[in-house]
Amino acid sequence: MTEAGTFVFDRFSESHVENPYPLYRRARAEAPVYYADAFGVWVVTRRADVRTVLTDVERFSSAFGIRTPLVAADGVREILAEGYPEVPALLNEDPPAHTRTRALVATAFSPRRTRELAPHVQRLTDALIDGFAADGEADLVGRFALPLPLRVICELIGIPAADAGQVRAWTEELKTLTSFDATPERQREAAHQSVAFERYLAALVEARRADPRDDLLTGLVTAEPPEDAGGRFSTTELVSLLITLIFGGHETTANLIGTALLLLLGHPGLAAAIAADPARADSLVEETLRVDPPVQGSFRTVVADTELSGVRVPAGAQVFAVIGSANRDPAAAADPDTFDPDRARPDRHLAFGRGIHFCVGAALARLEARTAITTLVRRLPDVRLADGFRAPYLANLLHRGPTRLEAVWSR
Repeated sequence: MTEAGTFVFDRFSESHVENPYPLYRRARAEAPVYYADAFGVWVVTRRADVRTVLTDVERFSSAFGIRTPLVAADGVREILAEGYPEVPALLNEDPPAHTRTRALVATAFSPRRTRELAPHVQRLTDALIDGFAADGEADLVGRFALPLPLRVICELIGIPAADAGQVRAWTEELKTLTSFDATPERQREAAHQSVAFERYLAALVEARRADPRDDLLTGLVTAEPPEDAGGRFSTTELVSLLITLIFGGHETTANLIGTALLLLLGHPGLAAAIAADPARADSLVEETLRVDPPVQGSFRTVVADTELSGVRVPAGAQVFAVIGSANRDPAAAADPDTFDPDRARPDRHLAFGRGIHFCVGAALARLEARTAITTLVRRLPDVRLADGFRAPYLANLLHRGPTRLEAVWSR
């Protein structure tokens, strides 16, 4: 057994926000498992260890708060206490409760249901492009990558279309709440908005109890659980689950689409190649997920003293398994830092997780990304990055993607 390596986890310097991968490469070589004192977590960077953390549910619990900041400003926790308490919900839930929740949710995201949604996703994609095609320029994050998955997940859950804009604003506040560049004042405001979001969702739950409809939310509200599962979902459980589904179904897919478009437009000739052969979009999506995943890592809690790469990690410790690093481990891919849209088996990545927590919406995310890419290059054949554009990125430990993507084309 060895001591943990020493390493400065300066993830939020300007250069690392723009490109964290050199930092990850150094960590894999110098300190593959180390303690980040500033955040109070153990950071795991090699693919084999990351895979172990994601799949070994006996040693690593998924019970971890996902809407409570690791470093909270004064008053933030008190504000959050005014809302609904965060309880385990799918992403941060262990068996057997996780088994029950996933079984209820999985039907809405099954391959069959995803295929049925394809024409609707296509219509939404075309409608969004209709809204800016005549302009000759647009921010493809704000006007395309973000609203597409938001509309899909809101309609799937049963959130009124008129509320989608407000839901988007609330998800932005959740990102601010868990970011590391927010001032104390902004973090407190984000906490207030988080409480407002929780109350909105609770009211929606109660509305479905009184007036069931043909949507996912009604299915969750009325679902009859197994006899030993403790009854139907409570309002508190449903609020946590809905936030997980909305954030996972919207934010991560938006970042996937934004990153894929940035890579697409940053490589001359690729857009034309996909326009000529739309099937190539599948490889682009998978290589994007490998080389620059929208979810950079996942938290777990150590159940009992354990070892990773010979380093002892104590029971009760919080572990951050860095998926963005694991995907670029030389043990996982040849020339791993190179973006290669024609890479053989680009799907050998961990971007959607592994094991029981493999992303339930993976098929839908792939469908939305593929549809966005193929439709954009068909509708706007000379689309390109604006001259001199350099993408800004989220300053967030978990989530990564461009916050803006300025593109131009012939009107």
